[in-house]
Amino acid sequence: MKEYLIQFKPFLLFLAKFALSYLILTSVYQMYLNQFETAKYEVDGFTQLVAEQSKQVLTFFDANSFTRPNLLEPSVKLFYKGQWVARIIEGCNALSVIILFISFVIAFSGKIKHTLVYILIGSLIIHIFNVMRISLLCIAIFNYPSLQHPLHEVVFPLVIYGLVFVLWVIWVNKYSYYASTSPKK
Repeated sequence: MKEYLIQFKPFLLFLAKFALSYLILTSVYQMYLNQFETAKYEVDGFTQLVAEQSKQVLTFFDANSFTRPNLLEPSVKLFYKGQWVARIIEGCNALSVIILFISFVIAFSGKIKHTLVYILIGSLIIHIFNVMRISLLCIAIFNYPSLQHPLHEVVFPLVIYGLVFVLWVIWVNKYSYYASTSPKK
């Protein structure tokens, strides 16, 4: 048994660091969300920020883009060309995706400075891509309403998760301790 633990130590260490960081970050995020009363349709501040920034991107394409609180559920209504095209809920803000990203980077750690800088820059990139994703999804839904389901459920999630995967690959190959110990070809 001891030899298996030694053999699989890097994997087990990765798994433990990932699970612990994911659990801690998810708990902190849940404590943040618990401040808002969904029964009163309160929307957390970060989701409101994402909705507002998405609206700002949409106004670049059409000045008649705006947001309104949803009085029937905890979400923000997003309008494009004066038409309600999307509702921005907590799950749209990409914070859970950012938590997943951060947990992986911590689990495949590198030098502390590189790790912190990469987490900050990567999180910002994910946030910007998410705002662009929401904006482009709104435009696509407005122009092609029959494609709403495949766009929302397949294409645009692939964009955000594909970005995270690329960021992970860059991290592992360039900045993690694994990258510095891998044989160079």
